[in-house]
Amino acid sequence: MTATAATAPIAQRVQEAMKANPKAMTPQVARELGVPEAEVIRHLPDNRSVELDAAKWEELLRAFEGLGKVHVIVNTGVVVLEAFGQFGNFSKTGPFFNVQTSSLDMHIRYSELASIFAVEKPSHMDGVNTLSFQIFTKEGNAAFKTFLTFGGDAPPPEKVKQFQELRETFRKGA
Repeated sequence: MTATAATAPIAQRVQEAMKANPKAMTPQVARELGVPEAEVIRHLPDNRSVELDAAKWEELLRAFEGLGKVHVIVNTGVVVLEAFGQFGNFSKTGPFFNVQTSSLDMHIRYSELASIFAVEKPSHMDGVNTLSFQIFTKEGNAAFKTFLTFGGDAPPPEKVKQFQELRETFRKGA
């Protein structure tokens, strides 16, 4: 990276990187640019990312139950865990918001959640458009990502509609 490229605004650097490789994995782009992944998502080109109202995190997570089975990814930076399941059976215990179904068992420290995005992006595997909700910590690291579609086939119309409705309902400033 040239000195000029390193000092360019984050938005410009992200957009240039993603236009050069639209299928790039956003955690990798974040590492290459030396920025938190949330900044990569925030500045995706072509309106591929819409920031949602993070204050409504619980309402959004409860709405995930209506999505049916989804692909959930948690990336600690050391381990990537992928699960295919359905949100539901919600509860709060101390600092945790719990999702406990037969297919997903998550305990989320909700006080650490800081930003949420609705993202449309080509899959890193095959370039087919994916639809996801990506939730980040105060440091800009991914807490977890919920994919309605994960490449392979074009998103079915009902998933696109659900995604668009949630995106508009929870849009920041709406």
